[in-house]
Amino acid sequence: MSIGYRELVGVLREAIQRGDYPPESTLPKQDEIASEHDVNVNTVRKAVGLLEAEGLVTPVRRRGTVVRTRPPMKRLGIERYAKSKWKFGLVAFAADREASGQTWRREDQTNKVREAQADQETAAALGVDFGSRVYERARLVVQDDAPTHTLTSYYRPEHVEGTPIVDPRPGTATPGGGFAVLTLQGLEPDHMTETFFSRMPTPDEIDELNMPAGEPVMILHRTTYTADDVPVEFARGVHRATRFAWTYSFKLPD
Repeated sequence: MSIGYRELVGVLREAIQRGDYPPESTLPKQDEIASEHDVNVNTVRKAVGLLEAEGLVTPVRRRGTVVRTRPPMKRLGIERYAKSKWKFGLVAFAADREASGQTWRREDQTNKVREAQADQETAAALGVDFGSRVYERARLVVQDDAPTHTLTSYYRPEHVEGTPIVDPRPGTATPGGGFAVLTLQGLEPDHMTETFFSRMPTPDEIDELNMPAGEPVMILHRTTYTADDVPVEFARGVHRATRFAWTYSFKLPD
């Protein structure tokens, strides 16, 4: 008795996870899969489409259906923001790389700086009026020349004007990044709130991150405060979901 496409998805998924088809290998041609499992090609096409939506495979022109590489990098939790790191020149994305046994370069981050108007979300986070002037610092981070994520930070002008944060040259603002600059301004980051959620990428995000079809993104919203609860940065991050494993270590509260 022939099987349906959902059952076929289970068979192929298990084969991928078992290592029968390792990362960067190519699945058999669809007519070969159909013959092996006694199904029609339309059933195979639906099954492969679902594997693609799950982020397990991607179609590559002139190659076929290629098995994706699974998350290669830890995205640390609170440890990535340790003061012992950025006060001594190690920014957060570099801390992730080092924890994953990978190298990094300052040039792995590009910058675009401009003056902008605070939208409702940014205004609420920074405690300013809607439409008021803020500085926007947008970064694209790459690994081996492949984009992994974007991070766009917003700041009150009185906190950052005349500092390296508004310098548009490639790389981090200083070896310790924006947190080190804020500290020199008397606005040392003390605590933050992070919110994560997932969604499918927009067309612009697909282009900027060079994403294959079917891959979702993880969205980060981060607000950073001084010890006196002054908000000094609001950031939005867009991360390719298949490039990161999210890791958190913390003490359980009473």
